[in-house]
Amino acid sequence: MNKIAILYGSSSGNTETVANRIKDMFNGKADAFDVASVSIDKVKPYKYLILGTSTTGIGDLQDDWDSFLPTFSSKMDFTDKTVAIFGLGDSASFSDSFAESIFILHDELKDKVKIVGEIADEGYTYDDSLAVEDEKWLGLALDEDNEYDETEERLTKWIEQLKEIFV
Repeated sequence: MNKIAILYGSSSGNTETVANRIKDMFNGKADAFDVASVSIDKVKPYKYLILGTSTTGIGDLQDDWDSFLPTFSSKMDFTDKTVAIFGLGDSASFSDSFAESIFILHDELKDKVKIVGEIADEGYTYDDSLAVEDEKWLGLALDEDNEYDETEERLTKWIEQLKEIFV
């Protein structure tokens, strides 16, 4: 069994696509699971968890995560686990709440588990986001609608950072 589980919720397919790209970048050391159909027991054995979600509406968590997060947060044993978060959003249409689903996951889990994977808030075009604290994103923010040309570089840098931590 691999040590890394990628848990994602995807409404339009973009988050699932990114989750599978992340899985490929870990060269066979990660497994991907859709939160719409995975059980807590299935992911309990994994030491490293990468959580991915899209942001819907004005800063809302993706629907499948909305249902999964309360159970995940309360029933998962986070002892000796490490979490990283990535989120997708639309920085043009929702410039005042870009990728805020990252914040929702982070806020729910920050007192329960070690969260890694912050990145500098450089090169992004948006007005505001709760997912940015002290000029750093609480996870990897991606915009497949307007900044898709930045995705590969952002993903590569983030995965390299995670590979140093996920040993």
